Amino acid sequence: VGSEMCIRDSNIAIGASRLGLKSAALTAVGEDRVGDFVLRYLANEGVTTEYIPRKPNSHTGLAIVAIQPPDTFPLVFYRDNPADIYLTVDDVSALPLAQTRAVQISGTALSRGTCRDAVLFAAEQCHRHHVPALMDLDLRPDQWTHPHAFGLNIRPVLPYLNLVIGTEEEFFALLAEDPTAVLQARQLTGAEINHLENLVRTQLAAPAGPDTLVLKRGPRGVTVFTRTGAPVDIPGFPVEVLNTVGAGDAFASGFIYGYLKGWDWYQCGRMGNACGALVVTRHGCARALPYEQEALDFIKTRGGF
Repeated sequence: VGSEMCIRDSNIAIGASRLGLKSAALTAVGEDRVGDFVLRYLANEGVTTEYIPRKPNSHTGLAIVAIQPPDTFPLVFYRDNPADIYLTVDDVSALPLAQTRAVQISGTALSRGTCRDAVLFAAEQCHRHHVPALMDLDLRPDQWTHPHAFGLNIRPVLPYLNLVIGTEEEFFALLAEDPTAVLQARQLTGAEINHLENLVRTQLAAPAGPDTLVLKRGPRGVTVFTRTGAPVDIPGFPVEVLNTVGAGDAFASGFIYGYLKGWDWYQCGRMGNACGALVVTRHGCARALPYEQEALDFIKTRGGF
């Protein structure tokens, strides 16, 4: 297969496909017209949909975004009995994981239902078959039952992961003893950011777990922390922000693109930042994700790699 497999993260699957990667998605949709639309849209974007089951007696999950420039873009999630939480170990067993170049998992996939078992099984199988497993933390506070539930559910998966991507707030929610500040939608203080960096280094010193943690730091760019070597800081691209929705998915797509190309961390971060910067300059989410040459040209005109 030689593809990048995305579990519960259709936007990243689309972004990877637009960048020229062979992309497949594992999620689930209901037996409804929204499910028809999702499958058709993914297929039109070049994403393999053959592993996406339709779950009876459920709804296809969706989200509505309000556009309130310059800096307010609230999301409302409609996830009453959503199909994707019913993904099972059997659904994962149907995947050609051993022939896959990398698997990307959404942290939200661990929040509800049998999907949590499916994710744990997928991560374990990736580890067994030496397939890189990457996670985008993708914290959605309203998807979790308790402030501590996010970390409690994701930390057991860390020993099977190679790389984790997230914002400073998401990593704080994952690693800090008291994550409630983040889940109250409050920005971290300087002292909390310093504490977070210590937590990151402690996590990387653990005998098992990811070798690489990628911290998205907003206007300050991105820092890549690894088990060996100094952190790598990658500056962002100053752009006029029109709509921030989809920027995180675009970043992950670009970073994974560089990762699978064998690029160094600076180049990976540069590609991720470029994809995110392009998305925030337009309205839309999946339809705003950039194509490969577009992202490369954007970087070239702004100093290159």
